[in-house]
Amino acid sequence: MILSDKRILEEIESGSIVIEPFDRKCLGTNSYDVHLGKYLATYKDEVLDAKKHNEIAHFEIPAEGYVLEPGKLYLGVTLEYTETHGHVPFLEGKSSTGRLGIDIHATAGKGDVGFCNTWTLEISVAQPVRVYAGMPIGQLIYFVVEGDIETLYNSKGNAKYNNKTIRPVESMMWKNAF
Repeated sequence: MILSDKRILEEIESGSIVIEPFDRKCLGTNSYDVHLGKYLATYKDEVLDAKKHNEIAHFEIPAEGYVLEPGKLYLGVTLEYTETHGHVPFLEGKSSTGRLGIDIHATAGKGDVGFCNTWTLEISVAQPVRVYAGMPIGQLIYFVVEGDIETLYNSKGNAKYNNKTIRPVESMMWKNAF
């Protein structure tokens, strides 16, 4: 089941959900709107290798915005830092974002219970589009968990995305054994 607006507020009050900064105007009927942070990143190499550490170059979105181009993967980040201690958070694009041809995640829309960080976005576009720091980019939806949690994400020794950041984070696939 998806949490309603009132339930999201109750969970924020109890500390089970943390959203910083929090703005009541961003709370929808059953979601919370998140915004594009000021940093984007692109991979330095044209060909990526799943077995190696592919480095990225960060840059700040200028005040006049930045034009994203089709055929290129951009890593973005949410302005909001979130913590979810008892629910499964899902990040989805807003319809207004999608109608501009912007996809905000390739595959990683689900967070884990215990995820405490900003969200890295895997951004691609259908045609050139100018984006701005602080623009609405997606929405968080919270699902109820059935059963007890054995290990929260933020307490897993092998969790790859636990370091608090305000910048996009590159793929850590290279840390997997395969």
